[in-house]
Amino acid sequence: MVFDTKLDDIPDAILSNIFSLVSDARSRNSMTLVSRKWLLIERTTRTALTLRGNVRDLFMIPSCFKSVRSLDLSLLSPWGDSLLDSSPDPLLLSHFLAQSFPVLESLTVYARTPSTLEFLVPHWRDLKEVKLVRWHQRCPSPLGSDFVALFQHCVGLSKIDLSSFYCWTEDLPPVFQAYPLVSSSITSLNLLISPSSEGFKSHEVLAISAACPNLKELWAKCMFDPSFIDFVGDEAISGLVSNCPKLCHLHLVKNKGGDVDEEGLTVEDARISRSSLENMFLGLPLLEELVLDVGFNVLSVGSALEMLNSKCSQLKSVKLGQFHGICKAVGSMLDGVAVCRGLEALSVKNSADLSDSSLMQISVGCPKLSKFVLEGCNNITEMGVKNFMLMLKFTLVDVKVSRCRYLNASSTLRALDPIRGRIKRLHLECIWKTELELDEVADRGFDLNELNFDLNNECQEAREFRNISATKRSANNCCDFMDKKKCKYSNEINGNVYHREKTWDRLKYLSLWIPVGQVLSPLHSAGLESCPVLEEIKIRVEGDCRTRTRPMERAFGLSSFTRYPQLKKMQLNCGDAIGYALTAPSGQMDLSLWERFYLSGIRNLNLSELDYWPPQDRDVNQRSLSLPAAGLLQECVTLRKLFIHGTANEHFMKFFLNIPNLRDVQLREDYYPAPEDDMSTEMRVESCRRFEEALNSREIID
Repeated sequence: MVFDTKLDDIPDAILSNIFSLVSDARSRNSMTLVSRKWLLIERTTRTALTLRGNVRDLFMIPSCFKSVRSLDLSLLSPWGDSLLDSSPDPLLLSHFLAQSFPVLESLTVYARTPSTLEFLVPHWRDLKEVKLVRWHQRCPSPLGSDFVALFQHCVGLSKIDLSSFYCWTEDLPPVFQAYPLVSSSITSLNLLISPSSEGFKSHEVLAISAACPNLKELWAKCMFDPSFIDFVGDEAISGLVSNCPKLCHLHLVKNKGGDVDEEGLTVEDARISRSSLENMFLGLPLLEELVLDVGFNVLSVGSALEMLNSKCSQLKSVKLGQFHGICKAVGSMLDGVAVCRGLEALSVKNSADLSDSSLMQISVGCPKLSKFVLEGCNNITEMGVKNFMLMLKFTLVDVKVSRCRYLNASSTLRALDPIRGRIKRLHLECIWKTELELDEVADRGFDLNELNFDLNNECQEAREFRNISATKRSANNCCDFMDKKKCKYSNEINGNVYHREKTWDRLKYLSLWIPVGQVLSPLHSAGLESCPVLEEIKIRVEGDCRTRTRPMERAFGLSSFTRYPQLKKMQLNCGDAIGYALTAPSGQMDLSLWERFYLSGIRNLNLSELDYWPPQDRDVNQRSLSLPAAGLLQECVTLRKLFIHGTANEHFMKFFLNIPNLRDVQLREDYYPAPEDDMSTEMRVESCRRFEEALNSREIID
């Protein structure tokens, strides 16, 4: 007997459970095309939704997603404008949204003015999680007015995220103190407010923590600078621990740190003592994740960190910034953070005395590490990192190495060779020479501007080998070195030597930092030749273009990424590249020419998603897409999603209509302060509407 069973024969209850396991939006949308039954099931099982479109088009608000519990309204256009102020009838819009999503529990919204929440939250009194977004300047209003409506109507609120919301630190304590019932129900609080914030002062940290005794997760940007009045020190740390003993995730990061010298030390020390740290670890037994990046020296912390192993048994992740003495590695006994055997993630930033021996002890004492971040540790060498990787080659899958004096891109990749077949995420700095190598080249009298940094040249590698050595090596030793290199990286067939590529079999995510004016071309020859499953690359360009002359190369090197066949997503962040927006002195490039340099070659990539931050002129607070950039972006014909983090001329935006399958385009003014009033040449409300109508009226194949 043969049974012909189809998916439609499966009971609806089981089919609904199957649908609920699919989270990818495009996959779910494809499933709705199978049959009307599948369409109805998908709509009733969708729990998260991001709305896009113009708020003027009320008829386009979907009414079939009655089960949605998480809603994101921050991407509605006009982008970055007040949600309800842009609508012809704000009250009607709020009613439409409430009827369309009746069981909402989580909301993300761009709240440019307090009126946005005043209209929305009375309809959603059962909200438990709220994320507010604002990059415009705070509007003139009484302290805490942005949050009053939220605290008045949502008594069951448990999570507030202000990591993308600009406000004053003094806005928050009065609201938390005025609504003690709501404050006591909050378990997760993200106060990593936008970069312009000064950071929370001691009395503000104490007031908020006292009002929220049930906090389990706290992220806060604090004022640790001891030169300021009411800085965060021992008193605030002790008060925070006693007020919130249930904390599981604690992130306290600096607003602005002190200047770090060559040894990784600041002139002033933080006012956080070892005894205060010990009391913190004693008072937070449920701690699972700890981030302390204070920006000022915290000395001799090894013995305090040893308490983490015994007092915080559930601890899995630690990040320490400007902490010294975290692992002294004296003798054979493990000390400091190396005794925390349960750690799965460790990040060390600006630790002046961290050495190769310290890394070896950490690798022995923390055998479960899967994520490791090393930043600004100037005593670490390639050999130390390589030995660390050898010890943890079966667990490490996520690694970041940056700003270490003796580690450039190629030496870092060589050090990561033991985990090359397992690593999935990697951050790398595109520094083609270390400070030590540059100093030695300068001592030999070469012109640094004329040097050829061809990393494929074996003779150049031999010279580097001799430079790093403490003693002079003979010609025979150099030949031996070359023979070893050939044996390791090449095969010999019938007397002919063939280069063997290094393959990063599981690397899916790559993050790169590169200074202004440098190119990406040497990356593959530095060691990233083959990445067969690499899906996403994030590039951050930083520096002052005004101090740079015209680059020797014509292009940044994006076309070199064609060697990665699965690359679909890219973030190209030139927002920290500062230059001349309109006019430049003789011999200097304006930002439009720099954009041409950075985007040349993007047409050769098969990208489906691109986030692009144009360079900016901070003197006039302008981050705008130029004509060359718009022309080059339209040549990337495979794009489906394009986010431009800045403004653009309406005429330039029309270039993107030539991309055949482009479905999702946005201008996001997510930099502070966002322009209050766009100039006549930039995108306006009507411009947004006309562009969206033209974009949506096209016929797209899929």
